[in-house]
Amino acid sequence: MGSRALFVGAALTAAVLLLLTGCAPARYDGPVSDHFDGREFHNETPFPHKFSDLLGYVFSREKIEWPRDESVPQRPAPVERIGTGGLRLTWVNHATLLIQADNLNLLTDPIWSERASPLSFAGPKRHHPPGIPFSKLPPIDVVMISHSHYDHMDSPTLKRLHAEHNPLFVVPLGNAVLLESLGIERIVELDWWQGVSLSNGCSLSAAQVKHWSNRRVFPSDRNLSLWAGFVLETTGGPVYFGGDSGYGPHYGKTRERYGAMRAAMLPIGAYLPRWFMAYQHMGPAEAVQAHQDLAAQFSLGIHWGAFKLSVERRFQAVEDLAVEVKRSGLNERDFVAPAVGAHYDVQPLPGATGCR
Repeated sequence: MGSRALFVGAALTAAVLLLLTGCAPARYDGPVSDHFDGREFHNETPFPHKFSDLLGYVFSREKIEWPRDESVPQRPAPVERIGTGGLRLTWVNHATLLIQADNLNLLTDPIWSERASPLSFAGPKRHHPPGIPFSKLPPIDVVMISHSHYDHMDSPTLKRLHAEHNPLFVVPLGNAVLLESLGIERIVELDWWQGVSLSNGCSLSAAQVKHWSNRRVFPSDRNLSLWAGFVLETTGGPVYFGGDSGYGPHYGKTRERYGAMRAAMLPIGAYLPRWFMAYQHMGPAEAVQAHQDLAAQFSLGIHWGAFKLSVERRFQAVEDLAVEVKRSGLNERDFVAPAVGAHYDVQPLPGATGCR
């Protein structure tokens, strides 16, 4: 890249940063807790890097080319419902999955936009089409959103889901105001370890993870809303969606509260360089450990391949996951990186007693 291109790129980035800056008002008004100080949310251990480290990473990271891939296989449209006892997981892209269980259809962190960004002309651009065209979605009953980053909370997609499906949106504390600004009204906010009863009598609970949040780049907006994973109760055992997280003891805590997982969806991508990413994003080795901490019967590796957010090669997470699964002694069918648009039917846990 020539000096002029570098200058133009830096200038554009600076303009975007200025556009997104500003002091944001508090988003949540609630009691102080072990992870909320009255204005901002936090993890058990503080984030080890400063804002200057983020800027240094953005401007100095290695250039890795990800070719655009239009070759997503043509697959049949998802079935309208999966009956009581069944569980089908379909990977759309990134952290977006269609979960069909016990006559309910749920979406996680839905994004169908071309960019994971507040801007249509800048920001991470997708490298393959969604595995399910939006028009082919079955009726969506529930949308769960793990946190406010743009690759997980995509405003155009959320507005379209609200207009065409009118689902219940389940979010961590402090995120309701962001959805209300989009005209969305059916929202439930949850703290870690809180749950909501769904229309089929099963529950959906928010679980602790290690991450952070913002909708603008500058520190004044950081951590004003909570981040979470989710545990979906099914008649065949609990199902875990990890959202976005660094590794930590929270996976063991989740198993202690909810039991062994029928299935887990765990992030494996955007993990290099480790000095910067380890706190906020697991790599494949840590995801395998999380799978074991959760005592998961089956896991899908998500959060890779669609949007280039770090410096690994596009399929490096998949390659590294295969190595780590073999190294750990797991069967290669126990933890897989899904094919785009493919679905996976998961059997009930032995001895599962249904929803409480």
